Amino acid sequence: MSSTPSISPASPTLPVLAEVVRSGFVEGHHRGSLVVLAADGSVQQTLGDPAAPVFPRSSNKPMQAAAMLRAGLELSGERLALAAASHSGEEFHLELVRKMLAEHGLTPDDLQTPPDLPLDPKEAESYLAAGRVRDRVTMNCSGKHAAMLAVCLHNGWDPATYLDPAHPLQQLIHQVIEEAAGEPVAAVGTDGCGAPLMAISLIGLARAFRSFVLAPEGTAERRVADAMRAHPEYVAGTRRPDTWLMREVPGALSKMGAEAVQALALPDGRALAFKIDDGGGRALGPVLARALGLLGVDAPVVDRIGKAPLLGGAAEVGAVRAAF
Repeated sequence: MSSTPSISPASPTLPVLAEVVRSGFVEGHHRGSLVVLAADGSVQQTLGDPAAPVFPRSSNKPMQAAAMLRAGLELSGERLALAAASHSGEEFHLELVRKMLAEHGLTPDDLQTPPDLPLDPKEAESYLAAGRVRDRVTMNCSGKHAAMLAVCLHNGWDPATYLDPAHPLQQLIHQVIEEAAGEPVAAVGTDGCGAPLMAISLIGLARAFRSFVLAPEGTAERRVADAMRAHPEYVAGTRRPDTWLMREVPGALSKMGAEAVQALALPDGRALAFKIDDGGGRALGPVLARALGLLGVDAPVVDRIGKAPLLGGAAEVGAVRAAF
């Protein structure tokens, strides 16, 4: 029996980034790693092991979108934001995905996303109540996949194999991620949507986001950053922290990833990235709010993002809170 060694094994020595407090009793912890970069790109603060490679999951999407622009795909505005999105599955997201497919002579059947429900729980409830079933368009990465198919058609690349790591598009994405992160990709896996997934360090991830906000106007990287910041509701959704941050913190570029990964950069070059080791998404908001404080961000949205109450019956009896 063969086994694949872990590139970044779980470590009990990682620091506690968040604690779970119920009725005054600490009932659990979320450990992880974090890096904060100063405006000049130097490392301002670290917790845990941010030099170890991780799968950034959907936090890699801005780099994937930039690669598609470099490959000649003409996208802008809401369409470009959706190409870098983990959308909530709201009706305006689904409508634009279908429109993007139709504009290139494609149909939802061409997508290789797994059929799924809307990512946003309220949207999923409404979706199911309407008698609808899991669909490829509804999967939160469908905007990215629609753009990937479109760039294949633009370049005469095989659209049937667009998720193969050896495909020209995926090779270009690999290159762009390495350039943005300033380090080689440590491992290649498969993301939840089926696309190739490149592992880099949290330091590299923070550097990548920093490079996007500081990129010269007109470059692929800056075009992606500008589209995401101008249309954050297409990057996430109306009830999502990424949207709130990019709306309310001027110039912020923010993108979460599955398994509790988060990256963010401010227009002056300050940046952060972290991962909760156990993938506990409930810790993401409190840790992000505390990390924003370390960056000097003082805005009402920070308190809003940081709230993660615990309920006992219908009453609030505790919270997940940052522990650093």
